[in-house]
Amino acid sequence: MHGQLTGVTPSTGPGVDDAVPQAVRPTTAGTEPDLAHHGDAEATPGLVDLAVNVRRDPMPDWLADPLTAALADLAGYPDPRPARAAVAARHGRPEAEVLLTAGAAEGFVLLARALAGVRRPVVVHPQFTEPEAALRAAGHRVERLLLDPGDDFRLDPARVPADADLVMIGNPTNPTSVLHPAADLAALARPGRVLVVDEAFADTTAAPGVDGEPESLAARRDLPGLVVVRSLTKTWGLAGLRIGYLLGESALVARLAAVQPLWAVSTPALAAATAVASPTGVAAERAIAARLAADRDHLVRRLSALPGVRVAGRPASAFVLVHRPDADRVRQALRDRGWAVRRGDTFPGLGPDWLRIAVRDPATTDAFIEVLAEILEA
Repeated sequence: MHGQLTGVTPSTGPGVDDAVPQAVRPTTAGTEPDLAHHGDAEATPGLVDLAVNVRRDPMPDWLADPLTAALADLAGYPDPRPARAAVAARHGRPEAEVLLTAGAAEGFVLLARALAGVRRPVVVHPQFTEPEAALRAAGHRVERLLLDPGDDFRLDPARVPADADLVMIGNPTNPTSVLHPAADLAALARPGRVLVVDEAFADTTAAPGVDGEPESLAARRDLPGLVVVRSLTKTWGLAGLRIGYLLGESALVARLAAVQPLWAVSTPALAAATAVASPTGVAAERAIAARLAADRDHLVRRLSALPGVRVAGRPASAFVLVHRPDADRVRQALRDRGWAVRRGDTFPGLGPDWLRIAVRDPATTDAFIEVLAEILEA
């Protein structure tokens, strides 16, 4: 089995029609995961934070300097043109195919509002919950395609309904850390459908012999209806600045821009986007991704040696998903010992036996594993 399709009603709206097949019935009230819960809620001050997937290394001068300089220019309204040109050049696209946003989360809200006429939106889960939350808040009736943990949460494109006119999927996917083959995602694109690929963590991926982001669709201009959502907050520790962007066909980008508030992205955020999209920023990003791969391999080796702990699939991003029958108890015990990890039961398709753990440096990982091993032995 590669996945299960379920229907979910919006937060408000009519009840379920008896004619709706059982396979696509909305989820029963009271069993819904909390889509508004995010890792920052786990990272209580004083705990070692393995719950939030944001890199916290010192900011390099080539990024800090333009940010600081932008603070002297806050009397004027933000001008997105230089940043848009830099992002477009990075991905080999015309500027009309770029929309800068206040983080990836704003992009999902714009999509939900601009695409009010879609008839059958499907969100592939487990994944970041904001895409579905934004759709539901805009009144959409959402269906979930639940990927199979027994198949390492891999996507079978044939499982996506042929008449779905909006499909949302993450790559690499949060929280599973699965990196789907670009060919499988490209197979979902077709006329009359908007295909949204959340690549918020694409800059964390690396592969031997690959010069760039493996499996990214950011440069693909030949796929009808493709929208790629990107974030600059993870690798560069800019979650508080709110900066991301959308890539897509110019007509579709114009529809999204039409529902975006004026001056949605601040001057400092635009300065950050310009710097990170520069050749210097891209080269630094690729070096960070290579180091992250080594740190992730270390974490996976240490976790895999623990009794009863199963690492999901082949992690490819800045976090690892693990299964343990008493994971919720383990999470609480870790908090008591000073460590925060991300609970899994707020992600559709997972449950309380899953935990997401952020990749950190080997020393932090080793200290964490020592505490985790003691808890598992108790």
